[in-house]
Amino acid sequence: MRRLKGQPRGRGLFPPPWVSTGYRGAGPVPSALGLHGRSRGGAWSLGFRGLRPAHLTCAARDPWAPDRGSGAPRALQAVLLQIKNMVKLIHTLADHGDDVNCCAFSFSLLATCSLDKTIRLYSLHDFTELPHSPLKFHTYAVHCCCFSPSGHILASCSTDGTTVLWNTENGQMLAVMEQPSGSPVRVCQFSPDSRCLTSGAADGTVVLWNTQSYKLYRCGSVKDGSLVACAFSPNGSFFVTGSSCGDLTVWDDKMRCLHSEKAHDLGITCCDFSSQPVSDGEQGLQFFRLASCGQDCQVKIWIVSFTHILGFELKYKSTLSGHCAPVLACAFSHDGQMLVSGSVDKSVIVYDTNTENILHTLTQHTRYVTTCAFAPNTLLLATGSMDKTVNIWQFDLETLCQARSTEDQLKQFTDDWSEEDVSTWLCAQDLKDLVGIFKMNNIDGKELLNLTKESLADDLKIESLGLRSKVLRKIEELRTKVKSLSSGIPDEFVCPITRELMKDPVIASEFPVRC
Repeated sequence: MRRLKGQPRGRGLFPPPWVSTGYRGAGPVPSALGLHGRSRGGAWSLGFRGLRPAHLTCAARDPWAPDRGSGAPRALQAVLLQIKNMVKLIHTLADHGDDVNCCAFSFSLLATCSLDKTIRLYSLHDFTELPHSPLKFHTYAVHCCCFSPSGHILASCSTDGTTVLWNTENGQMLAVMEQPSGSPVRVCQFSPDSRCLTSGAADGTVVLWNTQSYKLYRCGSVKDGSLVACAFSPNGSFFVTGSSCGDLTVWDDKMRCLHSEKAHDLGITCCDFSSQPVSDGEQGLQFFRLASCGQDCQVKIWIVSFTHILGFELKYKSTLSGHCAPVLACAFSHDGQMLVSGSVDKSVIVYDTNTENILHTLTQHTRYVTTCAFAPNTLLLATGSMDKTVNIWQFDLETLCQARSTEDQLKQFTDDWSEEDVSTWLCAQDLKDLVGIFKMNNIDGKELLNLTKESLADDLKIESLGLRSKVLRKIEELRTKVKSLSSGIPDEFVCPITRELMKDPVIASEFPVRC
């Protein structure tokens, strides 16, 4: 341990690098490290004999601390408390004997299907299984299930190459529709008017079935990969399929291919439309929000429009990168205000659709999360997993609205910074030499968050590449801090370098030692 020249003993001590970056150890911290230092200024404290920390982090001074801000910490605490109470686990279903592949809601029922070849039906009143459940016909794994908009018919599809229609009131099988090629059927989806049903297969074929006659209406195929995802637009004028090769393909109601685009490099796993239009434009043009997810660990948002006069348009909007492993499922809430995703990282992330901020991260499942679905009329969320369970979550509407409101206020703390606040922040980041430049250009909080490497070089005339990089890094840290707090995870539980959640963190200042 060393101290700065001219500093009194006990002050200005530098903690070793493994402390600031987060020590990961399976056993006790090696005694050979011989660390027995403490900053009497309160910056950090070490005392390691006999400790078994999985992580150690330095309790550094924080510009968001109460003595550095005006009310911000209280708002942050309010956000964390509200987000914590926003959603709760109300029931767990554990009736399947193998991985849960899909779950779907009607207005009164929940359906789940599994690798165990069965489909199960539950009442939303008390989540008891219906007398005629489980539904059994398929001879191999059931990959997908979905309700007709009325909820009277349930469709299921399987590796056995069939798509089956069921009467949900008595469990009677209405029809068995065989894929023309006999290929395993991976996904099925009803049209909004219930007149058609799509089925996508492992050989890339997609079939449009007439649900009144139970006969094949149209058939098409993609060039490469298996069809694993499908979603109808809310107005029913077109539908989108996703393939294991990563292509989003758009089809009209006559099975004509309107558009195809590479969306995810390593393959698509799911896609879903928001039922609420983004806006109504002139000439009857409607814009819809589409979400897709894939093996690249990302959720992407697209804006889609289509009219017979102006044609079809698909525009990329943004990427949500909350997961650290492939994302297997995504779904919008019935009001379009929330988007949920489930991942191989075993977590479920709930996003605010408008701000794209993380509202909550659910970590109840012990294996890959394979499916998620919102109920059409209530704030219920079902998540299914390879741990053979389906979790039912309930959102509190009032708390959800409060959390959104406070989250917006949280963002505004930086947006509302004055030029003096920005100057104070620059000084705290050891960038006081830039205060004059920022003041000369009237950089307030909103302008600060919008700075880019081009504006730093061209507009602010900051010539040093290293200095520009440092400013951008500090601004990104500012954004990341707000995002991590809005995810419901206190910052001391997040690695200061990677911003990943630390397991069993131990704050070193909790273990003072004698100097």
